[in-house]
Parts: sequence; structure tokens; C-alpha cells
Amino acid sequence: MFMPIAFAVAGAGSALATRSCLRRAGAPVTAWAAALAAVALVAVWLRYQAGAWPSWWLAVPAVLTVFAVPLALADLKYRRLPDILTLPAYPALAAALAVAAHGGGAAIVWRAVLGALVFGGAHALVHALSPRSLGAGDVKLAGSVGAVLAATGWPSVVLGAVAAALLSVALAVGGPRHPAVPHGPGLLVAAWALAVFAGPGPG
Repeated sequence: MFMPIAFAVAGAGSALATRSCLRRAGAPVTAWAAALAAVALVAVWLRYQAGAWPSWWLAVPAVLTVFAVPLALADLKYRRLPDILTLPAYPALAAALAVAAHGGGAAIVWRAVLGALVFGGAHALVHALSPRSLGAGDVKLAGSVGAVLAATGWPSVVLGAVAAALLSVALAVGGPRHPAVPHGPGLLVAAWALAVFAGPGPG
């Protein structure tokens, strides 16, 4: 019983800290971010407890959760993915993936690096061709998300891209009218779901 409570407290605490960062960046998110992060981090722990994947993978979805919740909320509210979180996500997730590679094999690192380059590069190309359809924040986010997806397995890169696109379409159709459609929430939700429910690919 102690560990789920500890993960919930850690999730809420991390959300409050990142909320403070976003406030300084001019994109404060609602206090509900703490509750959402707590629930998401408890879900990560429960998947681990259920034996869904080995302990060396735990850091990856946990760290992803810390960044995904506030960034998704900020993008939904402001159509922005502030550098104050998208850029620190790279070293934080790199450290988590290094831990995973120590337990699951060096192939995880190589997949992650290649995934970051391919996924981030594809988004950079779309942004260069049509800046209105994909923002610079999405490009910066895509590299770290691509690393996680590729570490989860190459099929997850394709599945994550498709799921993110479908979620963005759903937001465009069902969300409030706005000239810009946020793509960050789709990317983050897809990556989080695959990292938590699919787990690491073969090393």
C-alpha cells in the first residue's frame, strides 16, 4: 500500500513543480495537473506490479509521465509547448533510457537515438513544409517522444504516429473552435500509453 501512495505523492509533487515552471514561461496550467499526474504515475506503478514489464523499464514511463501531463495540459490550453519543459525532457528521458539499456541491452539506446532522429526529423520536415500545420514546439517534443516510442519497439513508432494523428483529428473535430489544433497531447498520450501498456521492445 505504501508504494502506490508514494507514487501518487511523487506525481502530484512533480506536477506542482512543473506547474511552477510553466507559470514562469507564461503558460500556467490548472491545479488539476497534480491529480492527473498522481493518477498516471500510480497507473505506471500498478502496471509494473502486475508484471507487465521488468523493473529496469520503470524509470521510462515514470519520467515520461512527469513531463507529459503538464505539457499536454499547456498545449491544450495555450497551443504552446514551452521550452522550459520540452528541452529538459531530453536529458531526463536519456537518463531513464540509459537505465533501461543497462538492464535490457544496448539495443534500447540505439533504437532510442535512431527513433529520436527519425521521428523528430519527420516532424521537422512537416514543419518546414507547412509551419501552420505543425509548430516548432511539436518538433522539439517529437525527438524525445520518438526516442521512447522506438525504445518500446519499432512498430510503436508507426502506431504512435497514427494514434497521435487520430487524437489530433479528434481534438480538431470535438474540441473548441480554434485556428490551431494542438498536436502535443496526441503525441504525449500515444507515447505514454505505449510505454505503459506495451512496455519495452526486444533488446
